[in-house]
Amino acid sequence: MIQPPAELDGLVRLSRALGERSADYAILAEGNTSARTGEDSFLLKASGVSLADASTDSFVEMSLSAVLALLEASPRDDEELGQALLACRLGDGPRPSVEATLHAIGLTLGGANVVGHTHPTAINAILCSERPELIVAGPLFPDQIVVCGQHPLLVPYFDPGVPLAAEVSARLGEHIERHGRSPKTIYLQNHGFVALGQSSTEILQITQMAVKAARILHGTLAAGGPRPLTSHAAARIDSRPDEHHRQAQLRALDDRR
Repeated sequence: MIQPPAELDGLVRLSRALGERSADYAILAEGNTSARTGEDSFLLKASGVSLADASTDSFVEMSLSAVLALLEASPRDDEELGQALLACRLGDGPRPSVEATLHAIGLTLGGANVVGHTHPTAINAILCSERPELIVAGPLFPDQIVVCGQHPLLVPYFDPGVPLAAEVSARLGEHIERHGRSPKTIYLQNHGFVALGQSSTEILQITQMAVKAARILHGTLAAGGPRPLTSHAAARIDSRPDEHHRQAQLRALDDRR
């Protein structure tokens, strides 16, 4: 199995950062990460591996086309899905995460090179509430737009694996048609958070800012409720040249590491 060092090393660092226990983004074997390595290949965290303890042996290289084909094949049960995922490996490797199809959607339709899926407590406190839609009701402050984008996507609860990936694919397609581009953030009701980015560093930045936004939202609920930026103000931030410069500077952090 060929594992490009740059993608693999970056994925290990990202996974450990997302699994850092003090950050409270994921505990135990929660969450998973992936990175595209070629036209039809990607690295994916293995099932049951803790993000905090990720190593170069914690990932398996998969065929994108084979994983995406599972959306049409619709495995009958968990055992059949597990066997199908093993058959999607490029060579040997550990058992892939059941969220392989979700990552494959993010790395193709979502336009990402790297995907980070976590279960941050601050975010899930809202996604598991009576009003999960508050988390996508509108950006609350400029930096949230700069790092996480103007238009997040909220997906209702579906069984993890192929059913969830199929729903994400459908809603992601509608979102791209409506806004002209893929979101950087996908919120999964009663489940967790997905960051779509072009590098491991960007995935960490998006996750950190999304968690900050969730914490601010919690605070607003104790002070009368959130007051999002107006659509005009949000669009202005999204189009400002100085904010585009800041985005470029943030992306450049990968080149300096």
